[in-house]
Parts: sequence; structure tokens; C-alpha cells
Amino acid sequence: MEKHIQAPLDPSEIRTLKAGDYVYITGTIYTARDAAHKRIYETILSGNGSIPIDFKNNVIYYMGPSPAREGRPIGSAGPTTSSRMDKYTPMLLDRGLKGMIGKGKRSDDVKDAIVKNGAVYFAAVGGAGALLSKAITSSEVIAYDDLGTEAIRKLHVEDFPAVVVIDSEGNDLYKTAVEKYRQI
Repeated sequence: MEKHIQAPLDPSEIRTLKAGDYVYITGTIYTARDAAHKRIYETILSGNGSIPIDFKNNVIYYMGPSPAREGRPIGSAGPTTSSRMDKYTPMLLDRGLKGMIGKGKRSDDVKDAIVKNGAVYFAAVGGAGALLSKAITSSEVIAYDDLGTEAIRKLHVEDFPAVVVIDSEGNDLYKTAVEKYRQI
């Protein structure tokens, strides 16, 4: 099924999303990769300093862009492997994060945290970074500029294409698709 959704995410709308749904996201999302996740995690654990994002109902895109071409807000913007953030994800979900965009499988701990917190995991198509960047209308570094491409960015997206991989009930497209394929 194809759906158009707004970011930040509405918790009641998240419950309507099912593994396998095609979605087009419009609104504000944030980027953060390994180094940014580590810094946020350490800040939370230490209790020293503030976190640069209010996670409540927000979406994090696991992406580090290439430099922007002239006249564009961002360069190629493809997803990175999500499992690299699995160590940090349950804590961020507990803090209100409702959506993640990346590629690849997630750990059982992350799946459990998705269900516990009524969140969702989306996949973007790996290798299609130039195409995905066309859905990004603005990009602004808001924290950790010293991390270069891994800095946290605030993006505005218009009809950003993704697929629901793990829904709020824990249904995992990577598992169900394999099972369906085996039945053929």
C-alpha cells in the first residue's frame, strides 16, 4: 500500500503503517550516523551537556551526504547500514524517537524497542543516493559540525520515498518477504 505521511510522525498514524507499505515522507527529519550517535549516547550517559535534537516523534535518517552540487541543498544522500546504530537505538527510542530510515536488518533489541515505543523503521534504497537527494529541499548542519559528513543535519523533505521494514507491531519485512519467497 502507498501512503503519504508527515514528519514529525503522528503516533496514531504510525500504528496504521504495516511492513511492506510504500511511504512518501514530507516534513522535517534529521541525519545522524555512527559518530553522532556515539556522542549523543555518551552525553546522555554522562548527564553532562545537552542533546541537540528533541527526539519526540522525530525521524533520524542514517545518512552522510556528499558535497552539494551548485544550486542544490545537498549532494548524494543514500542510506547507510542501520545495524551500526543498533547499540544506541533503544535508548533513543525510549527518549521519543519514532522513526528511523536506513538500510539493512536490525537487532532483536532494536525490534523490541520499536514495539515497546510504537515506532517504525523505514528502508531507503541503497545505491540511489542521487535520486533520494532530489526529495531533500533544504539541509542545515545543526550540531557536531566537527564530524564533517557525520554532523547532525536538519532536512526538509518532500515526498521522500521509503518502505516500512519493521512496523510498530514488530512485523519485519526482511523475514516475511523471505518466508513468502520460500512458499513460491
